[in-house]
Formats: sequence, C-alpha cells, structure tokens
Amino acid sequence: MKETRILGLLIRDRIKEAGRLQVLMTKNSHLIKTRLGFHELNENTCSRAGVIILHLTGNEKEWKAFEQELSEVGGVEIQNMSFVY
Repeated sequence: MKETRILGLLIRDRIKEAGRLQVLMTKNSHLIKTRLGFHELNENTCSRAGVIILHLTGNEKEWKAFEQELSEVGGVEIQNMSFVY
C-alpha cells in the first residue's frame, strides 16, 4: 500500500510568519512534491492571511515531525488528509 499526505496551512499573519515558514519548508523540501499558496488580493492591499496546500512524499514519521515543526509557528492552523491506495 502507498499513502499520500496533503497538508493545508492557514497562516493568520503571513507577513509576520513568512520567513519562519519558508525556513521550515526549505529544510523539509525533500518531503514536498507540490506547493500551492494563495491569499486575497485587490488593487489596494494584500490580505495578511494566506493558505498553503502541500502535497507530501515520504513516510508517517517524517510527516509527523514536519507537522510538529509547523505547529510551533504562531498563528498557523494545520489540517491534513491522507489517501491510502
């Protein structure tokens, strides 16, 4: 059996936390197959909140360690999905 993990990250203050999140994602880049990030934008301003969706490779132990590191960043909410096939 194979398992695929998808992480959804809600960053409540992306301007404040972007640097720390980038360091963690670079450190764990070997786990990230796909990364999609977005935030609200209009002609006058960018939203301080943002969402990142990560498609991960690796194993349960590596995913748990990565999620633990992410959870230590203030203002980040994590949701995950696993698909076993």
